[in-house]
Amino acid sequence: MAKKSLIQREKKRQKLEQKYHLIRQSLKKKIRSKVSPLSLSEKTKMREKLQSLPRNSAPTRLHRRCFLTGRPRANYRDFGLSGHVLREMGYECLLPGATRSSW
Repeated sequence: MAKKSLIQREKKRQKLEQKYHLIRQSLKKKIRSKVSPLSLSEKTKMREKLQSLPRNSAPTRLHRRCFLTGRPRANYRDFGLSGHVLREMGYECLLPGATRSSW
């Protein structure tokens, strides 16, 4: 089980990312737009606005965690679970369609 503080920190990052998603997206579109090109000084102003946003609002700072344990490594996107939890659930027949390998 991961520390509660790390799980809460990750939830806080997710909320910040959702809050600033549209602002960040619109600023990036304005910087990259080729329809109405901006001057160099206008682009630098846009980049400064982008950099003034909170760091934790960037989507690259998000990290997938296991839904049950909060483990940050070996996560399967399809299930939202870490590898060892997925294996245990497969052994207990809690995942429909998952079979154990035997040879």
